[in-house]
Amino acid sequence: MTESSGAEHYDALVIGAGAAGVGVAVALKDAGVKKFAVLERHFIGSSFAVWPIETRFITPSFPTNSIGMLDLNAVALGTSPAHILGVEHPTGQEYAAHLNAVARHHELPIQEDVSVQSVSRQGGLYHLETSQGRKTAQHLVWAAGEFQFPATDIFPGSRLCTHTSDVASFRELRGEDFVVIGGYESGIDAAFHLAQRGARVRVLDRGCPWANVSSDPSIALSTYSLERMADPLFEKNVQLHPEVTVSEVQQTKEGFLLKSSNGKLWETPQPPLLAAGYLGGLKLVSKLFEHREDGFPLLSEEDESTTSPGLFLCGPAVRHDKHVFCFIYKYRQRFAVVAKAIATALELPAEALETYRQWGMYLDDLSCCGEECVC
Repeated sequence: MTESSGAEHYDALVIGAGAAGVGVAVALKDAGVKKFAVLERHFIGSSFAVWPIETRFITPSFPTNSIGMLDLNAVALGTSPAHILGVEHPTGQEYAAHLNAVARHHELPIQEDVSVQSVSRQGGLYHLETSQGRKTAQHLVWAAGEFQFPATDIFPGSRLCTHTSDVASFRELRGEDFVVIGGYESGIDAAFHLAQRGARVRVLDRGCPWANVSSDPSIALSTYSLERMADPLFEKNVQLHPEVTVSEVQQTKEGFLLKSSNGKLWETPQPPLLAAGYLGGLKLVSKLFEHREDGFPLLSEEDESTTSPGLFLCGPAVRHDKHVFCFIYKYRQRFAVVAKAIATALELPAEALETYRQWGMYLDDLSCCGEECVC
């Protein structure tokens, strides 16, 4: 795999060994692509492994059913986190173990502890400078995800807060009085676990996500979160404050002062918990994509960049029209699309990918369903 320039050359490189990277790598292998590798800057499933120990998947896992549909959290055909782990809502640590098992079973060529430092396109190839030397590839699949890049610099004083991704355990946080900024899934998760230990929690959100009416958890809170909000300790210990936009956080002698855009002040003795989401992992390749009005990459029907041939996107940042593929069970439907496009470019038959179609993991027509449905 070494060119005369000294760079390791591949037909395809996948960046990231999380759910998207492992899943698309299995599809590439099933498509007959042999000269490829997966580069992971930490270790397989590392984004999940660092979740707070109490945090669990909001999407449930089931081994299978009579019509052969996959476990919602599976990334490869014939696998099921529920079957392997024996749990319905895996923890991040459990799911990381599942991804490792899938990678071992499929003997995926994953290179861990490899940081990608720069990406450029020259002479029809992608040139990557990495912590383990230079690499080139005809095709590049960006599956870096987003959970390794928390949004922490979003208003004055936001760095005084503790991002929920930096919490090892909610049980171990000191104090009994907390303010959570953000009322979507991670904010409700933090409030639930703090309430279970009897702490007082105030959740501030600039909207009102717990009142959104939709069957799509990309838009409204999942039923898992709504169910936990009905827990007696949650109802007793948690106060929900909608339409509150935090504009600044200041440290005081007593603790922390939060200012909102409507002039209301909030005080808390503990650093506020910031549940403001993530920035995404597209920084290194952002310039190689055109962008939609909402800021997400503009993609072809094969999830390929419209300006950089051979560059594909996999994972929660994939968008098509009004379709939002931000959950594993949604974006995994695109693995075979990407694998088939790469296999076709390499003149491989990719006959095994027909199985993906039978299992509902291959979309031929994105216009076939409604705004919130991804088949």
